[in-house]
Amino acid sequence: MADQIPLYPVRGAAAVASRKRAAYYSAAGPGAERPGRFQLEDESAHLDEMPLMMSEEGFENDESDYHTLPRARISQRKRGLEWFVCGGWKFLCTSCCDWLINICQRKRELKARTVWLGYPEKCEEKHPRNSIKNQKYNVFTFIPGVLYEQFKFFLNLYFLIVSCSQFVPALKIGYLYTYWAPLGFVLAVTIVREAVDEFRRFQRDKEVNSQLYSKLTVRGKVQVKSSDIQVGDLIIVEKNQRIPSDMVFLRTSEKAGSCFIRTDQLDGETDWKLKVAVSCTQRLPALGEDSDPPVHESLSIENTLWASTIVASGTVIGVVIYTGKETRSVMNTSNPKNKVGLLDLELNQLTKALFLALVALSLVMVTLQGFVGPWYRNLFRFLLLFSYIIPISLRVNLDMGKAAYGWMIMRDENIPGTVVRTSTIPEELGRLVYLLTDKTGTLTQNEMIFKRLHLGTVSYGTDTMDEIQSHVMNSYSQMYSQASGNNASSTPPRKAQSSAPKVRKSVSSRVHEAVKAIALCHNVTPVYEARAGVTGETEYAEVDQDFSDENRTYQASSPDEVALVQWTESVGLTLVNRDLTSMQLRTPGGQILTYCVLQMFPFTSESKRMGVIVRDESTAEITFYMKGADVAMSTIVQYNDWLEEECGNMAREGLRTLVVAKRALTEEQYQDFESRYSQAKLSVHDRTLKVAAVVESLEREMELLCLTGVEDQLQADVRPTLEMLRNAGIKIWMLTGDKLETATCIAKSSHLVSRTQDIHTFRPVTSRGEAHLELNAFRRKHDCALVISGDSLEVCLRYYEHELAELACQCPAVVCCRCSPTQKARIVKLLQQRTGKRTCAIGDGGNDVSMIQAADCGIGIEGKEGKQASLAADFSITQFKHIGRLLMVHGRSSYKRSAALGQFVMHRGLIISTMQAVFSSVFYFASVPLYQGFLMVGYATIYTMFPVFSLVLDQDVKPEMAMLYPELYKDLTKGRSLSFKTFLVWVLISIYQGGILMYGALLLFESEFVHVVAISFTALILTELLMVALTVRTWHWLMVVAEFLSLGCYIASLAFLNEYFDVAFITTVTFLWKVSAITVVSCLPLYVLKYLKRKLSPPSYSKLTS
Repeated sequence: MADQIPLYPVRGAAAVASRKRAAYYSAAGPGAERPGRFQLEDESAHLDEMPLMMSEEGFENDESDYHTLPRARISQRKRGLEWFVCGGWKFLCTSCCDWLINICQRKRELKARTVWLGYPEKCEEKHPRNSIKNQKYNVFTFIPGVLYEQFKFFLNLYFLIVSCSQFVPALKIGYLYTYWAPLGFVLAVTIVREAVDEFRRFQRDKEVNSQLYSKLTVRGKVQVKSSDIQVGDLIIVEKNQRIPSDMVFLRTSEKAGSCFIRTDQLDGETDWKLKVAVSCTQRLPALGEDSDPPVHESLSIENTLWASTIVASGTVIGVVIYTGKETRSVMNTSNPKNKVGLLDLELNQLTKALFLALVALSLVMVTLQGFVGPWYRNLFRFLLLFSYIIPISLRVNLDMGKAAYGWMIMRDENIPGTVVRTSTIPEELGRLVYLLTDKTGTLTQNEMIFKRLHLGTVSYGTDTMDEIQSHVMNSYSQMYSQASGNNASSTPPRKAQSSAPKVRKSVSSRVHEAVKAIALCHNVTPVYEARAGVTGETEYAEVDQDFSDENRTYQASSPDEVALVQWTESVGLTLVNRDLTSMQLRTPGGQILTYCVLQMFPFTSESKRMGVIVRDESTAEITFYMKGADVAMSTIVQYNDWLEEECGNMAREGLRTLVVAKRALTEEQYQDFESRYSQAKLSVHDRTLKVAAVVESLEREMELLCLTGVEDQLQADVRPTLEMLRNAGIKIWMLTGDKLETATCIAKSSHLVSRTQDIHTFRPVTSRGEAHLELNAFRRKHDCALVISGDSLEVCLRYYEHELAELACQCPAVVCCRCSPTQKARIVKLLQQRTGKRTCAIGDGGNDVSMIQAADCGIGIEGKEGKQASLAADFSITQFKHIGRLLMVHGRSSYKRSAALGQFVMHRGLIISTMQAVFSSVFYFASVPLYQGFLMVGYATIYTMFPVFSLVLDQDVKPEMAMLYPELYKDLTKGRSLSFKTFLVWVLISIYQGGILMYGALLLFESEFVHVVAISFTALILTELLMVALTVRTWHWLMVVAEFLSLGCYIASLAFLNEYFDVAFITTVTFLWKVSAITVVSCLPLYVLKYLKRKLSPPSYSKLTS
């Protein structure tokens, strides 16, 4: 065998393509074939100046007659001071950072590499290690990384500064523990949580990296760890073992010279892919022998084995080409980002507003003091005195609330198996506007079932399949009785019919022809699993008797194909064996029919059809069978009046249709075709076009046999769930790697696109001009769903990103088909940037991971396609229908509860700051604390914590109501539960109550001025407990317990706090009635206002509950 095979990397193609593209766009000049306007060098310049929305004529003659879209480019021209102040500085900073990062992480150019088989040490360049790393931090970056994530929030940074200021004696107010204890608690909880998550990731990576593989060396087989594999190693991969890196497939134990791999972790498809060993190495008697002369053989994608796929049949030997970061699976996934909820960002903004209020209040105090003495020190002391305006307990309460929501979600019996993996963003589930979903395995079960066979005059459904079975049995029994009658089976009776087309065929023979065509025209391979107890490798069964049905499974690149072959088996014609050159069918009578495969024309997304030419071994008849989409086949088959109508009918039922046709060829016709075909395949220029032209010469006047309908079963309750989400105001986009027809079909059958809506299919575009015209055409459509393919999307995003996003966002539904994983993630990011709305991505395969990680909220489904998506997601569910309850009930209540909790905690800080301000102003603006030491810590913890935190149990409507009226969810997306308006209301309440409590205490207690602290503090605690009761919408028994527990704690602690309270005075009646009077004045007006508001303008949920 050749010591050295120069292997040109598969990835080199991308680089070549981009170079060609660049050349295409730069190539121009007088020789260009297009007339003036379309000369390519001007094209981009012209299009830059041209408004996008023009009529086609305007495109030709520059007369704009169509309203233009706001252009992204125009806004960028506003440079100068105004631009710099309005955010230009931020843009410059990020640009500089990106530039530095790019320099540090400069991507290596991918160029052709020479690989020495079995001699990795001979490689000149260095290649990355073959280890998988999903961790966010390492030992050194963990603590700095976690602290940075915490202190980048204004709230936490503020507390750090305030706490540090207490080490300065002149600024010290109260005790150190009042500041450091809450901050330390928050940080400890965060660090422990991150450490646990990080350790789990580390364990998962270690498990994968330490898997053992056999490596072929000069000394024989050696065991090697996955992470120690290098470029050039010859690795043996057993059946059901994961392929550790991208390899070229050299040899297999299978006799056919091919093997199957499962790619579900790479592209999310559960069907197996056929891979072919390099023929020169497969033919060698043993690896390691030199071949003379050197062999030159071109490699194709079929000769590659990719990392993270699994060998499904036989044992394979491959040479490692790409490792670690350079493997296809790693390059297709993006780094996970730390997700921060919108609610947290909004609260962060509110804390900034509170900080400004704090500074203003302190300045006012110092001004009223008259700037006497060291006023700046007084200013800082006032800042510290009023620092409770921004409560540290806000983060603690919210984090504990998030943990509680996660626990509730996982405990919900209506959505069993749901796992919360990211506990920081449960409120995001209540703010979603865009839901981006995968199709296969998410909306559908990825299980195909044969539903309909239509022959033009007669149609068979699931209930009449037994008729087909009897027709097939009759045909074969007649054929064999006649064959045995003629004792030489030269010409079966159907030969006579085909020579006289005028005679109408009987239904029986037409059914038989159709079934035989479906059984032969496909790329399915039957695989025989070794029976339990039989040792040795799984081989295809060699002898006919071994074709036992219970061991057979079918494998193909598409589940549709498998469904068709399984159906032919159910009606009596069974595919029992298949290799690269022949197929064997078993008839209902048990005879084996052998067909020689002369040519295969695989399915491509351009041709939308596949064909096969077979020779029947018994009769030597050559037949060309073909099947494909109706759009492709309608022009190929003979004229008929039923095909188009029936295809429409089946598509409306949600079936995937295929048209099957055949053409009998004579030996001369075939020989002529074969010579032309071989010649076309050897041509250097325009090979694909020439090959297609030769094949098309056969595709004329084919005899239409039948139309088949296969159903991809939807997941349980997909239609009502999508309906519910649409009513909740969520726009649903379907991003799939599947074909355009299939995607459109599922969009209709799942009611993603409603029956009455038009569908605009975006034509394939390859250049800027085409994209321009196609966007114009789409602009004129109103209220129609958009279906666009990945390639067209790529072109539009390159030139007209802003325009495409604006148009697509107006659509009720969007379907993107033939999307790569990175494209899916790009669409998510585009929506986030262009709309600023919250996005959610849901998928179930390895190909959805990038999209799930890019979205604000990622949901993974544990499906047939493995657990990769569910492990990468923030939330993991077991069925698509659970998303309805997850959003409508848990998302909605999490958001409303957190909004109430956040504002209440702020109110708690504001009210005590107001009292401090009143106290200071009465006492000649002295910067002296009103409440010291334990009173302050107790106020934020044991006295009010339980009732305030019990707000996480509050609900405005019952879960059943929230599911029944998804429109309630729509209100949340506007963010009205937590806005500057609601926040202002709480600020006014706090100022009113703080003022009443302090002035009331000062008015009623002129004689016992020393008791002001006791009176005001008791009234404050009572007010807080009553305010919780006012905020609650639905009582829970734990809330009542929390209220009384807190009150009990306070009364019990009065006995111990002798330094603040005079016990003899507290027990008097005058103390009790005066405290009660102050509390009533501070709370009663609010109860009255709340009652009037409920009566005069009730919220939407209260209309449902009444």
